[in-house]
Amino acid sequence: MPHISLLLADVDGTLVTEQKVLTERARAAVIAMRERGIRFAITSGRPPRGMAMLIEPLALDTPIAGFNGGVFVRPDLSVIETRSLAPEVARQAIATILDDQMDAWLYTGTEWLIHNEEAPHVAREQWTVKFSPKVVARYADTDLDQAVKIVGVSDDHTLVARCEADMANALGTQASAKRSQPYYLDVTHPRANKGAVVDELVKTLGVPANEIATIGDMPNDVLMFERSGFSIAMGNAGDEVKSRASAVTDSYNDEGFAKAVERHILGIGA
Repeated sequence: MPHISLLLADVDGTLVTEQKVLTERARAAVIAMRERGIRFAITSGRPPRGMAMLIEPLALDTPIAGFNGGVFVRPDLSVIETRSLAPEVARQAIATILDDQMDAWLYTGTEWLIHNEEAPHVAREQWTVKFSPKVVARYADTDLDQAVKIVGVSDDHTLVARCEADMANALGTQASAKRSQPYYLDVTHPRANKGAVVDELVKTLGVPANEIATIGDMPNDVLMFERSGFSIAMGNAGDEVKSRASAVTDSYNDEGFAKAVERHILGIGA
């Protein structure tokens, strides 16, 4: 176990439960790290304002990486940097998603745009991020000019995985396309991925990569696993993700985050 100076955590499927709840044990684990001089940061496919409810309970004092690193903000939500998709890339991403018979969402730095408010996961996403989408008949050129993230959505998980491959073929290195949930495919700027989030924290906080621990549950979290000194997969992660981590903890519904911090970061009960 290397010396750890900072823990970078995914949010959904990791830090919070299936019901999007931050447990008291998870909050206490973050506080205990801070008392040991270990810093804590979060990254998510959520927009920054969709993580605002975590800032005060966790007393966050590090940059927050929304949209998988598409937008970095300070704890007061003021923007540090935005990494937008090229308009033609955003247009191709939407076309690929629609060709695969999936719903396509578009996020700018400030808005969430959709075509159908009755589509799968819209209500759940609205409850999660605590703000409403804007329904539009089509995505205008001005929307594409500001696109930070495009999301392909379907409850056919095999289809989402296939679309991930189709997106790689369509866009190559012009974008990062990874599943953030079995039903979400996130398309972002090529430097807006969780591996690049680790690189950014190394640069801005001066913490060596080998002193950063990472924890997550989805294929897009593997990119940050590869850049950090120690990585932890959640018990609810798939076998592909677990095989790429240094350690595996329990499920997000069984205090997996808190247990990982206690055992692997704080050395409690190890």
